[in-house]
Parts: sequence; C-alpha cells; structure tokens
Amino acid sequence: MHAACADLLRNMARHFNVVPRGRLPQHTYLDCTITNLLAAVIIAFTFGEFGHTSDDKSNFLVQLSQNNWPSVLFAMAGGVVLSLGNLSTQYAWAFVGLSATEVITSSITVVIGTTLNYFLDDKINRAEILFPGVACFLIAVCFGSFVHGSNAKDDQIKLETLGEKGYILVISNGSNPNSKKDLEYGSGNVEKAKAGTASFLIHVESRRAIKVLGKSTLIGLAICFFAGVCFSLFSPAFNLATNDQWNTLDDGVPHLSVYTGFFYFSCSCSVIAIILNITLLYRPAFNLPRSTIKAYLNDWDGRGWAFLAGFLCGFGNGLQFMGGQAAGYAAVDAVQALPLVSTFWGVLFFGEYRKSSRRTYVLLAGMLSMFIVAVGVLMASSGHRKH
Repeated sequence: MHAACADLLRNMARHFNVVPRGRLPQHTYLDCTITNLLAAVIIAFTFGEFGHTSDDKSNFLVQLSQNNWPSVLFAMAGGVVLSLGNLSTQYAWAFVGLSATEVITSSITVVIGTTLNYFLDDKINRAEILFPGVACFLIAVCFGSFVHGSNAKDDQIKLETLGEKGYILVISNGSNPNSKKDLEYGSGNVEKAKAGTASFLIHVESRRAIKVLGKSTLIGLAICFFAGVCFSLFSPAFNLATNDQWNTLDDGVPHLSVYTGFFYFSCSCSVIAIILNITLLYRPAFNLPRSTIKAYLNDWDGRGWAFLAGFLCGFGNGLQFMGGQAAGYAAVDAVQALPLVSTFWGVLFFGEYRKSSRRTYVLLAGMLSMFIVAVGVLMASSGHRKH
C-alpha cells in the first residue's frame, strides 16, 4: 500500500482522537486457548469414557497410565504445529484478508497433508479421485495468491485518490470515531464510509490492531504459506499417534484412542500458544504495542467472541479426527470447506472485495469454484478403515 496512507492515518488519529487499535491478537489468542483446551477435556471425559475397556481398546483415563509415549509425542507434535499455524493465521488475516487467507492456508493443508495421510492410511482412499482433487486445491492456492495481489492493487488505487481533506469529511459526517461499534468489533456501524471505498479502508485500518498500510503484500502471502505448511502437518502427526503406522508402541499396548490423542494434542497446542503469546505481549511483532498479563486480564472487549471461537475450534478439530479415524484422514481433509464460510463472512459482513476491479472478481470466482470442486472430489474419494 502507499506509505502516504499510513501518514494520513497517524495525522487523523492525532487531530480527531481516533482509537488507534482494536484488540491485540495476543489477548484474543490467549482467550481462544482456554476454551479450546476445555473442549478437548469435555470430549475426553464424554466420548473417551463411553464403552468398556478391553485389551485392544482402552478408555481415556486408563490410557493416561499406559506406556504409549511414542504415540503421545506424535499427538503433541501435531498440537505444536497447529498452534504455530493458528498464531500465524491471526497476522495473515490483517495482511491478506479473511477470505484469501483461509483458501490459501486450507489448500496448502490439503495438498501436503492429504498426500501424507494417503500413504499413512495404507491408500484406503481412491487415488484416481483423491489426487485430481488435490490438484484442484493447488490451483485454488494460485488463484488465492492472484486474488490477494489484484485486490491490493485495487486498494492502492482507491487510497491514492483520497487526500486528507476527503477523509476528514468522512469522519465529520460519519460515525463516532471513538465508538467501538464498527466492523472490527462485529457490528458494522460505519454509515458514511461505505464498504469498498477508500474511506472505509482507512476507517478499518484506524481500528485494526495490526497496521498493514504501507507494508508489502509479500509479507502476508509468506505468513499464509507458513501457516499452510504448519496446518498440513498436524493431521498426519495425529494419524501416526492414533494408528501407529511406524510400530513405535510395545507389543500389547493399545493404540491411542482419538479422544486421548486429542487431549494430548490440545494440551501441547495450548502450552505453546500460552508461551508464544505471553512472549509476544512483551516483545510484540509488526509494531504492535507492548502489553502485560495484567492488561490482558483486564481486557474484556471481544472476550466472549474469542471464547466462542476457541470452543468451535476445539470441537471442530475433535470431530475432524473422529471422522479421519473412520473414513481416512486424507478424505476428511474435505472439512477444509471452512474458507467458503469465511468468504461469506468476509464479503457480506466485513466488506472485503467491495467495489474491486473486474479482474479481482474473476479471480475470486475462480478461486472459490476450484475450491468447491476440490472439496466435492475429496469427499468422493473416502474409503473405510479396515481396523
């Protein structure tokens, strides 16, 4: 983006007392971590305790005392990479936007993760259907990168046509700049700054925690690709934890159940998240302001939404692993349909891609079309585990 736009924001904030940032991502992620782990505990003590313990199948509490540490370490490794991916995604959203971030990261997850899971699952999925679907995801990644680049150019053109005088008019005739009821907080109280306009872009930037104006689009894409690689590894790691394809367990030790594996997985994910985010409170990235644990505990803005997000993430991951154990982890990567929901939210509620160029719309349609086709093909490739 044009660097002059960042100067415009700073000057406007000084003159009109605009709240310079939204909620810090470290605070949000710490909240998510709490309920994400709570979801794993609930699953472990409910689904994990159903049925009777036998020689080849143990309940959750029984498995906690078994000598299954090789599988536990695989599960915990999966939690580590998921935590790194989630952390990266928080920053990628600011640079790339909700829609493109989810498509790019999810598609990379499928391209790498599905291939690994296909071989780990002893090829129970139909390769002649599975890999064309993977190819569609790869094409979706390319479309996503092009969408981001095209939309960034559109935004730059809009911002270059807007001077400081034009933005002052928006503030004087529009919503209260000190109000927390805007799109960054989920209510969309920006009446005069219409979605897709340069004024809207600057208003959102003024409320956003992570400032992205003036930064290279390559930063966001690099973060997306790193997050995608992290996400692509957590499912194969969990697959190894619950099915022991590498025969790391001693004879007679039952395989780790999905519920026990998910508990260890979530514990490591939460520990890494807490360590990294507390570190980032005091040593923040991307010029975010420093914070403290006390400031985090006193920050209740948006905490309810963060708690809800953690619950949804936790139960979503748990259900994904249950499905993978039954139908093969390669095919269950079709749950990456989440970008379709993200695009719906991004376009309808957060004003993404409004008033963009025809080229951007064509690329966006191509990205979503390839993603929908890929999800359908991947679901059609599902098999059935023999044991």
